[in-house]
Amino acid sequence: MAEPGSGGTEGAAGGKARFDDIYGRPDPRAYFTRLAPLEYEIPHHAQPVFRQAAAERTALDDARTSGPAVLDVCCSYGINAALLNHDVTLAEMYERYTSPDSRALSTAELTASDKAFYAARRRPDAVPVFGLDVATPAVRYALEVGLLDAAFSDDLERASPGPLLRGALAEVGLITLTGGGSYITERTFTALLDGARRPVWVSAFVLRTVSYQPIARALAARGLSTTVDASRTYPQRLFTDEREKRFAIEAVRALGRDPAGREENGRFHTLHYESRPAAP
Repeated sequence: MAEPGSGGTEGAAGGKARFDDIYGRPDPRAYFTRLAPLEYEIPHHAQPVFRQAAAERTALDDARTSGPAVLDVCCSYGINAALLNHDVTLAEMYERYTSPDSRALSTAELTASDKAFYAARRRPDAVPVFGLDVATPAVRYALEVGLLDAAFSDDLERASPGPLLRGALAEVGLITLTGGGSYITERTFTALLDGARRPVWVSAFVLRTVSYQPIARALAARGLSTTVDASRTYPQRLFTDEREKRFAIEAVRALGRDPAGREENGRFHTLHYESRPAAP
C-alpha cells in the first residue's frame, strides 16, 4: 500500500510504474536501493508537517492519561515513523540502507543494528505510531526494530478492520499518508473513521494525478473539514521513463491542473490535504 506500489489499481490502469516486489522483502534495503535513483523524497517533505500536526493533536489530549496515537497508512517499512520520532533524515536513511556495510549484513544483523540505531535517536517528544500496510514483511520489520508500536496488514479496501485494528483505532488521533492516495480510496478512510473513538485529524500528501475529492467528501460526512493550498506542491520522485511522464501529465490535465513547471519537468508532485473537525 505504500506509494510506489504494493497495492491498488493505478499502475494497472496504464502509466504509473509499480514496485510491488520491494515491499515483500524482509528488510528495507531493496526499498531504498530501488528508490534512490528516482530521488523519492516525499517523506522528507512530510517530516516537519507531521511533527507539527502530531504535536498540535497531542496538545488537545493533555488531560488524558495516554496521548493519541498516529496511524500511518501505507506505512511500508515505517519510514514516516522513523522521521517523525527520531533525529534522523531521509538522506541519512538512504545512506544507511544502500551502503556497502549494510549490504554485507544479514537481515537478523540489520535488525539488531537498526534497533540500536533508532533507540539512540529517539526524540523526547516521540508519540505512539501504529502502521497499516498490506505488505506484511514491511510492517513486521518496522515493528521489530521499534519504529512502530503496533502494525496491521488489514486490507480495508476489501474488508472491515479485524479485531486487533478495531481495538487500536480507539487510540488514534492522527492519520498520516504520503502517497498511498494512488492506491486506497474513501473505503479505507471510512473504515478508519468509523472505528475511531477520539477526534481524528488526517494529514495526507497525495499525487496531483489523483482526485482527493471522494476521500474529502467521506471525511466531511464524518465532521472533518479539508483544506489544501493548491498553489504549493511537494515533489515526490522522478519519473521512471517517458511513458510514466506522459501518463502523469495527462492525468494532471484531466483534473484541470497545470503540469507546467512540475510534472512537465520530470517529477511527480503532491498536494498536502489537512482535515480537522469542522468549526461549530
